[in-house]
Amino acid sequence: MKASSTLWAIFFVVSSAAGAQVVPSIEGPYYRLPISGTLHYDLRYTQTAQFYDGYTEQMGVASGELAYANTSAVHPLALVYTGGDSWTISGPPNETGVFQHMLVSEGLVRRDWSLKLMDEASYMPQAPVTGFSGIIGVGTLPGEPGYPTQPILTQNLRSVSNTVGPDFTHTIGHATSLDLGGRYSILRFPDGIGLATDSVQANGQMTRRLDARNSLFGQYIYGEFSYPAYPQLTMDTQSALFGYLRTWNRQFKTSVSAGPEWVQTSNNPLVPPSTSLTANANATYALRTSTTATVSYIRGVTGGAGEATEVAIHNDDVSGAITQLFGRRWTVSATGSYMRTQGLALQLDETVATNTELGEVSATRRFGRYFTVFANYTAIQQSSNAGLSANIVNGLSQVVGFGVAYSPRDINLKK
Repeated sequence: MKASSTLWAIFFVVSSAAGAQVVPSIEGPYYRLPISGTLHYDLRYTQTAQFYDGYTEQMGVASGELAYANTSAVHPLALVYTGGDSWTISGPPNETGVFQHMLVSEGLVRRDWSLKLMDEASYMPQAPVTGFSGIIGVGTLPGEPGYPTQPILTQNLRSVSNTVGPDFTHTIGHATSLDLGGRYSILRFPDGIGLATDSVQANGQMTRRLDARNSLFGQYIYGEFSYPAYPQLTMDTQSALFGYLRTWNRQFKTSVSAGPEWVQTSNNPLVPPSTSLTANANATYALRTSTTATVSYIRGVTGGAGEATEVAIHNDDVSGAITQLFGRRWTVSATGSYMRTQGLALQLDETVATNTELGEVSATRRFGRYFTVFANYTAIQQSSNAGLSANIVNGLSQVVGFGVAYSPRDINLKK
């Protein structure tokens, strides 16, 4: 409780200082400082109840977000910090503690090219599952569902991650664009339970616009994975994808790409070399501001799943989400996903396969200009053809969450 009290005090000091200096205008308050831009903050409290493996756990979560974006069109800068604390109200003390997420993005924009550098770091009380906190039932934003970011869902697995890298875009003529990018990532588990991973990724994509609605693209992706606990093992992946983009109308867009993926490791008896199909597909529908819907499919190889026995896995993930606005105050959302994880490492002459289904529904109600209340329900079903570790979800887990959020107007900073 001490950490959460400190966090709330910091954010309330910020909000009090903001309100004390100037009367809000129709565009929000502003200050004359050496920098210019927009400052945003919000505060949230969530309470959840989880029903799993014969026990019930109730948890409280206090969190907040502080974000700054400058107004420069040539040197765009974004700084985002999200953090909070979670504690057990009743039941076993699982998945509690401080969580933090920080993102820094700096760009350089010219007439026909742009460069962006980013650095993202996070600390979570469990392996990433959904949203900024990794805690099921809290959500990315009040009442919003979040896609799973971890293919094998685990509990009681504190994680630290950091990703840095550049993105470069160059427009060639009026119909061709080139995109280049790279990432270096580390994933660590302070308790020594999960599989620490280092990864390097580089990608390039050439897109050719055929007309106002149709585009073709080719993409190459290279990945290298290493494991501090197994210095003798490394894995390289290479993918070549060819895709098609289609804008059917103002509301509906689709993208499909597929191609071969080659996997090579330094330990062929453990992880044999292989060639398989990698694919990405997504469809987006947006009807003005009242309805949005997305469906996506991802197939490919990644370096691990956090679980110590899976040094390389093949994923087949299908997910979808729909959000519907009712008037100006009500928002209802639903998310569903199915993830099949096939281990590439041979264990007793067989590989481990895990199936995960996740569904979430949420509702948000706005009160006045600044306050929002929300509630959500999440169900996870996970199973495997082999025995799962004690910290991995095995069976049905259900989470009910509700909370309140305070999100004032953005603060305009002017020189």
